[in-house]
Amino acid sequence: MPESFVLHAQLEKDTFALAELSLCAVRAMDVAALPWLVLVPRVDGARDTIDLSTDAQRQLMEEIALVSRALRAGFNPHKLNVAALGNVVPQLHVHVVARYTDDAAWPKPVWGNLPMQPYLTDQREEFRLTFAKALSSVKN
Repeated sequence: MPESFVLHAQLEKDTFALAELSLCAVRAMDVAALPWLVLVPRVDGARDTIDLSTDAQRQLMEEIALVSRALRAGFNPHKLNVAALGNVVPQLHVHVVARYTDDAAWPKPVWGNLPMQPYLTDQREEFRLTFAKALSSVKN
């Protein structure tokens, strides 16, 4: 990340690092129930997508599509949910959540409807490896 960029403390607490793309840090929510990514554009002071330059807005959309394809390739979800809320964490970040018709929250939103059990160490590493392999496959 650029030296001046600081990840919001709540995102640091709730997520773990997966990858670095051109614009975004890709992190995973530490919630073992679902593959749930968070993309954080490394742009100081950005709260909303309109705070990004036009080029950065395009890049953000390309990176959302890229990680969405990786989630689909690696985890075979029924649906991909994409959201940028920022009600609790004002720093611009985009959630990309793999959803399944049999997940604990389906068909409701994940917020407040999902067990927030963190990954066990081996589960976290398996998730990292699966995501990395899927990301590599969709980049080529």
